[in-house]
Amino acid sequence: MSAPISAGTHLDNSGLNSTPLEGTLVLDLSRVLAGPWATQILADLGATVIKVEHPAGGDDTRRFGPPFLELNEGADSLSAYYISANRGKHSVCIDISQPKGVALVSNLAKKADIFVENFKFGDLTKKGLGYETLSALNPKLIYCSITGFGQTGPYRERPGYDMVAQAMAGLMSITGESDSAGGQPQKVGVALADVMTGLYSTIAILAALKEREASGQGQHIDMALLDVVTATLANQASNYLVSGEVPGRMGNEHPNIVPYQVFEAADGHMIVAVANDSQFKKFALTIGAEHLTHNKRYETNADRVLNRTTLIPILQDIMLMRSLDDWLAIFDGSGVPVSPINTIDRVFKDPQVQDRKLQQEVDGVPMVANPMRFSRSPLAEPARPPLLGEDDDKLIDLLGLTPEELLELQAQKIIGKRI
Repeated sequence: MSAPISAGTHLDNSGLNSTPLEGTLVLDLSRVLAGPWATQILADLGATVIKVEHPAGGDDTRRFGPPFLELNEGADSLSAYYISANRGKHSVCIDISQPKGVALVSNLAKKADIFVENFKFGDLTKKGLGYETLSALNPKLIYCSITGFGQTGPYRERPGYDMVAQAMAGLMSITGESDSAGGQPQKVGVALADVMTGLYSTIAILAALKEREASGQGQHIDMALLDVVTATLANQASNYLVSGEVPGRMGNEHPNIVPYQVFEAADGHMIVAVANDSQFKKFALTIGAEHLTHNKRYETNADRVLNRTTLIPILQDIMLMRSLDDWLAIFDGSGVPVSPINTIDRVFKDPQVQDRKLQQEVDGVPMVANPMRFSRSPLAEPARPPLLGEDDDKLIDLLGLTPEELLELQAQKIIGKRI
């Protein structure tokens, strides 16, 4: 597990090789994915993250399975879903439906730098754990609320889920094969709304930490899944705002770049991602079609976008002439961005992925490593995700409880997991 929780005083961060967020205390009252994704990143960066879970089962994702990973000769288990978003944290079980549980969390918030929650709008305020209440106890507290639709607007009380956000923000309308190809709207293969909201939340939290250095004050961060997916429509949103034309589904083709898509080889499929005119010349030369670069319909990317319906069939016929392995060997060293379409098992066998050590195992738990690489500051030593309530006893140090007080709270079912 991760290092012991500091009892009220932050760790010294003056060392030459300290982690970026060493000495930062995070109180995590989030569940499922968007919030836990943000707090996992903070843990990777060296923050101490205390995950407060409900005593009756904890984070919902503990039960999102199979698959489950058996630990301690089958005595304990972790779902693969839970593992993906909770490494490096401490788990304590506190029942915040009871006043004494609220008091415990309030006392933790007094010591925390960051508070992350993804309850429905107003829920924590009703319990006495809203921003106004906790910021009065700790004016330096950075309080991040993650909801489906934000703290304002007509939808703010609606429950929010990843797929709902992907649908409402239009992402599903531009994902999948076109109607003419018999397609229908598709969600992305991972919960991208949650993951992106976790990333944006982390950025906002780090910005608030930086601002606090000057102001000495914390603040409330209002993050919404719908906002984030809308903001990450990127060029597709900009295409609409500039042209007034509503983007549609194009399968694996790109609306603004050609050729940038899947091609079928003689025995499989591969990606060709030609992003500029120089790369197109290299691509055409490599496949023996240099004459295409002298055709005025294909000279520039704008030309190729306008004439994709005639260009792509020509390229596809050429790509069908060789096997996937042959093409990959031919393109190697050409400067043309190409790739096989790997299944996930092949991803972790790829020599580049292995060299970057993106797969790790800690205490028998396989995990994907944080992708950040600093030249000087290390990330925190990886630690497996905690079992439910595994760190309850650390509240003795963190809150100054006596062992007797802890036992009494456990007897009253304020602290401790319930089977």
